[in-house]
Amino acid sequence: MKGWLLWHWAIYNLVSRLCQEGRLKEALHMVELMVQQTTTTPIGAYLCLLKGCSKRKALAEGKQVHALIAQSVLDSNIFLANTLVHMYSKCGSVLDAHKVFSNMPQRNVYSWTAIISAYADSGQGEEAINLFQQMQRTGLAPDKVVFVVVLKACASLATLEQGKQLHSDIIKRGFQSDVIVGSTLVDMYAKCGCTDDARELFNNMSERDVVSWNAMIAGYAQNGLGKEALALYEQMKQEGVQPDKITFVVLLKACASLAALEQGKQLHSDIIERGFQSDVIVGNTLVDMYAKCGCTEDARELFNNMSERDVVSWNAMIVGYAQNGLGKEALALYEQMKQEGVQPNKVTFTCVLSACASLAALEQGKQLHYDIIKRGFQSDVIVGSTLVDMYAKCGCTDDARELFNNMSERNVVSWSAMIAGYAQNGLGKEALALYEQMKQEGVQPDIVTFTCVLSACASLAALEQGKQLHSDIIKRGFQSDVIVGSTLIDMYAKCGCIEDARELFNYMSERNVVSWSAMIAGYAQNGLGKEALALYEQMKQEGVQPDIVTFTCVLSACASLAALEQGKQLHFDIIKRGFHSNVIVGNTLVDMYAKCGCIEDARELFNYMSERNVVSWSAMIAGYAQNGLGKEALALYEQMKQEGVQPDNVTFTCVLSACAHSRLVDEGRYVFDSMCKDHDVTPTKEHYACMVDLLARAGCWADAELFINKMPIQPDSVVWMTLLGAARNHGHVEIGRRAFDLVVKLEPKNAAPYVLLSNIYAAAGRKDELAKIRNEMKDAGVKKIPGCSWIEVDNHVHTFVVGDATHPQSKEILAELDRLAGLMKEAGYIPDLSFVLDDVEDEEKEKALCKHSEKLAIAFGLISTPPGTTIRIKKNLRVCGDCHNATKIISKIVRREIIVMDANRSHHFKDGFCSCRDYW
Repeated sequence: MKGWLLWHWAIYNLVSRLCQEGRLKEALHMVELMVQQTTTTPIGAYLCLLKGCSKRKALAEGKQVHALIAQSVLDSNIFLANTLVHMYSKCGSVLDAHKVFSNMPQRNVYSWTAIISAYADSGQGEEAINLFQQMQRTGLAPDKVVFVVVLKACASLATLEQGKQLHSDIIKRGFQSDVIVGSTLVDMYAKCGCTDDARELFNNMSERDVVSWNAMIAGYAQNGLGKEALALYEQMKQEGVQPDKITFVVLLKACASLAALEQGKQLHSDIIERGFQSDVIVGNTLVDMYAKCGCTEDARELFNNMSERDVVSWNAMIVGYAQNGLGKEALALYEQMKQEGVQPNKVTFTCVLSACASLAALEQGKQLHYDIIKRGFQSDVIVGSTLVDMYAKCGCTDDARELFNNMSERNVVSWSAMIAGYAQNGLGKEALALYEQMKQEGVQPDIVTFTCVLSACASLAALEQGKQLHSDIIKRGFQSDVIVGSTLIDMYAKCGCIEDARELFNYMSERNVVSWSAMIAGYAQNGLGKEALALYEQMKQEGVQPDIVTFTCVLSACASLAALEQGKQLHFDIIKRGFHSNVIVGNTLVDMYAKCGCIEDARELFNYMSERNVVSWSAMIAGYAQNGLGKEALALYEQMKQEGVQPDNVTFTCVLSACAHSRLVDEGRYVFDSMCKDHDVTPTKEHYACMVDLLARAGCWADAELFINKMPIQPDSVVWMTLLGAARNHGHVEIGRRAFDLVVKLEPKNAAPYVLLSNIYAAAGRKDELAKIRNEMKDAGVKKIPGCSWIEVDNHVHTFVVGDATHPQSKEILAELDRLAGLMKEAGYIPDLSFVLDDVEDEEKEKALCKHSEKLAIAFGLISTPPGTTIRIKKNLRVCGDCHNATKIISKIVRREIIVMDANRSHHFKDGFCSCRDYW
């Protein structure tokens, strides 16, 4: 008998050792032999095997053990049954765990704990809470382990009321002083968003360990209170509590969310001091922190020096590159990852697809799509949604839609990705239609969905749909979200409802830099540059730090007003904040200097840009075009091609415009023909309008009309307005009348064609037709847009409208104009009365000409600035012929350069001449 027991004990020890080593099949075989050769029930061996299966998540072997137990009629053994439930739970088979639990003839608190844990661990928190309530109804008293499990379920569901009820039960049963229960309560309150309650509970704990501190620190971090998390860490150190690796992981994530680099570096130092630097989880979080703080080089150095790397490490570095706009580096690292034999997971694919999307790298994206299919991730809803996004951002909306339609599962992210794809590719109508389909299919939109659909409304200027969305947003309780609020501001502004946008902005409960930038952009886009600059000053006074988007918006406002001094101040602020090397900011600075008439400064800035893209080249070419430097624009266009930069639609519009303004007819024809032949760019309506302008402005009427007749697209109002403007320049009455009739059919409420035709009739002395067109304008209820000019003096922009007498220095301005009038007549100036359309005496017409907005602005500039100072004026309309002649003479009289940026181009007046050579 003793020998038999020794043999039995030896077998048990062998099974135990095999289980510890993970050799479960061998251990199982030994138990099977044991069962066959003895009638003794090997309960200890079964328990060893079940624990081994739990640890290794070996479900198949666990089921075999269960079968052996069932054959031995041991299902009624409560200890074994509890261990079976636990094993199935750890192996992820909640259904099997529940079957064992349901068949148990009797259950104790450990049985209930095991099944509740099974549901909680599998993410089925509601079921876990329901089971806990069933347990209470049986009369069994829960222990602190059960409370911990159910509190975690409440935390995962953010079910505050049930959590509070549990808290009450815990107090009744006297578990409130237990450090584990207390820490879990802190965690529950924090995860339900009640950080103040969590902190009060934390402060009142009779005993606190590192887990308690971690719970509170994590609670702050998860609720976006990174500063509070870091402050609590300092208190933790002062109280002598030693942080563990979980502490550091949570705090590093807080630093990443705040972009708090200095605190992150200090944590890195603490991590090295405590010997956690070699831990792979800590290392991964450090890489992520440095990357999110914009220090990709530091992140990469850390990544390269990690003693151990897993797929999470590679993902962290790839994400870091992608988020910092380094898509090429992200793709290169993905290739290196594959070469080193590291298997990508679905997180890897979503990160690398995002990098492809940011680069519009379609071929790499397609290769990734193939890899995804090969690895079986194509049915994953997150990967599928990111694929849709990638194809859409690469301009392949049809491919994106096909993929979207064939997804086996779609969630709100999938719908939002497809809607965003349509909106980003200028397909606003399709985006709105898909949103309606989404609602019909019962999918609830989220914040991202609303921002995407609002962007589509903004691009279409679809005000009514935008208002309906606003109503939907209020119904769903998203109106207080700062991102949604900012996008609503953008939508109203782009629909021309700038007052509604401002009202919304004023009443926002929370405003961030995006909100301010949206409102500033709205003002700039609606021609309200002064308001944009004023709001930017208010933003700074309120302590909101501008970002890259803010600067581009305010620079655009400066450009629209020719506010050079404020533009220069912005340039200084940009350098101070380290944004000067950003290519988008650089492009906007080039544009601002060019639109302020400082073409040499614009070119110098362009030459010194550390990075240039097609937008940079197009901005500089446009600058030359606006300033009448056609040959320089063409030379830069040739240089661009030599440097391997592919011109796009915008580039060709700029080059053709430069040719049109400089009478470079043959060059313009060549560029237009090369678009399709050499660059595979299909001409758009803008390119056709440029060609009509080029030909008609040069007086090639037959060629211009033949070109229009051969256009493959229907000529729009821009084409006919271009022809009408050229007819005004050349005094061509018949062509002007034909173009006028066609414009008015397309845009009956546009005042510009009436004004141009009136000028043509007035210049030709055709008073009857002039009177008739005036009457037609009145009958149609069309009102002329008043001329408006802006001038910047001492960092303040002054506005003048035609006939303006509201300026504080109006008397001095009129006196200066009277002084100039006498000197101009002596210099041979004769007023061109054809530019006054009112039916009044010639003397009154001359007075009206004298009060054109640009003349008022020039006079103010002369009395407000030292002799020799360049005067810069921005005008909302095309400068009239009389003002053009007058300004030439004034520039000679006062010996100053006067730059007038009108709606079409910049005129540099100096010594009695204009840079346009009277060709504008």
